[in-house]
Amino acid sequence: MIHDPRVLPPEQCVLRPVLDARAAASPDKVFVRYASGEEWTYGELHCRVRRAAAGLRKLGVRQGEFVLTWLPNGPDALTVWYALNYLGAVYVPMNLAWRGGLLEHAVRLAGAKLVISHAGLVARLGEVERSRLGGAVLVGTGTPDAIEGLAFHPASALDVEPVDDLAPERPIMPWDTQMVIYTSGTTGPSKGVLCSYLHTASTALVLEAVNENDRTLVNLPLFHASGTNTINRMLLRGGSIALVESFDTRSFWDTVRRTQSTCVTLLGAMIPFLMKEPPSQRDRDHTLRFVTMVPLSDDAAAFADRFGVEVITTFNMTETSWPIVSERNPTVRGTCGRPRPGIEARIVDGNDCEVEPNAVGELILRSDRPWAMNHGYHGDPEASARAWRNGWFHTGDAFRRDAEGNFFFVDRMKDAIRRRGENISSFEVEAEIGAHDAVREVAVVGVPSELGEDDVLAVVAPVEGRKVDPAALLDYLRPRMAHYMIPRYVRVLPELPKTPTQKVQKHLLRADGVTPDTWDRERAGIVIRRERIA
Repeated sequence: MIHDPRVLPPEQCVLRPVLDARAAASPDKVFVRYASGEEWTYGELHCRVRRAAAGLRKLGVRQGEFVLTWLPNGPDALTVWYALNYLGAVYVPMNLAWRGGLLEHAVRLAGAKLVISHAGLVARLGEVERSRLGGAVLVGTGTPDAIEGLAFHPASALDVEPVDDLAPERPIMPWDTQMVIYTSGTTGPSKGVLCSYLHTASTALVLEAVNENDRTLVNLPLFHASGTNTINRMLLRGGSIALVESFDTRSFWDTVRRTQSTCVTLLGAMIPFLMKEPPSQRDRDHTLRFVTMVPLSDDAAAFADRFGVEVITTFNMTETSWPIVSERNPTVRGTCGRPRPGIEARIVDGNDCEVEPNAVGELILRSDRPWAMNHGYHGDPEASARAWRNGWFHTGDAFRRDAEGNFFFVDRMKDAIRRRGENISSFEVEAEIGAHDAVREVAVVGVPSELGEDDVLAVVAPVEGRKVDPAALLDYLRPRMAHYMIPRYVRVLPELPKTPTQKVQKHLLRADGVTPDTWDRERAGIVIRRERIA
């Protein structure tokens, strides 16, 4: 029995009892429609999840165990996520683009013994150290070569008739860890955010405008909080989702119509793509009624008017739970909104002292609900302590607040770069570029993109007596990092600007931006796209 009224009981926030209740109350209601047109009701989803859970248990998965998944959006990704949580295990999804050092770091940090992977990805695991990882369930098409020390299991291992009720060793509680979502590293490697059931539910339930009659289009990946949050919201609300692999400008409105979706989250980079499409008589011929736009585009009002939808915006991180939210159709340009009920938000200086209105400082947050935000970074107590110092979560983002109480994102106080919805760690890009034998030193910064958000600029200084060919550098990087991390711009300098203590002055490189001597891969006709999985 939970006596604290601020803490939701398990039947309102823990996946297993919520799914059991939905399947019992509305077994014939459609929960998910896939891109193929296939639909699963709550009852069918429940059955598939229990069969997969039985298979995972047979493979040795137990309550509290961390299990990696590496799957594109689709039936397998959804089923495996739910099956892991149904057992009380922890869902740890990985970015499909990862390879090399970034992949190795994520595997080591998770400490998992098992991964459920698309067969087209698993070969990359043979190129890295795998820590405790000893087993892989392969789904999807493809027959990869054997990897020494990694036992392969067929997809059929996840289709097992349950022989009992699959009860965990103890009841799954709201404060138990539901998932670990990797976020971009900034001053170090990527961190794994520990998210409890109460954290993810607190995030999902902020948006009261969505109800059991809505269907949310999910075109963001399930290894991002933006993807998991929208799915979790509709399960907790008793609504439905349309799950597609990714966002595509040309097919977006046809997908909305085909899936009868009523809600969607659109990242800032998506808005220019949609607005640049030629006006059509079908612009309002769709079912969409509500858009969460992050961040709020300057075209928000024009977008709402053209397509006949309502718009809200928010500021959120994987670590938080929608702490700042706008009203519907916000009119204040560039706002993130205001703190929602239950959230305290302050903008502070380097000593955690609050700054005056309109001054820029770091946004720090806390909630009046226990476990409503992250409970640290997996395997990194020092980073957890730094982020939660003085009892407040430090976002690392620069904000300002106007006299009316509206909050505005100003910049990243850290070195993260955001390109088309993906957070990129400059530290990780620099590590890969710095490994090139012709590069003596490198700094990576974000520069404004004509499509919104950032493009990646790498500024390099060559080894004495060597030259850095930008096109050849990109060829070197392609097999070593995710496609979205590969720089668009490369600038070669004899020496990087530094402080007297020999720290690179990135602010000067950002201020210089794209200079006349900067090489542009798009102007050079080099196209880099994400790898398609068969």
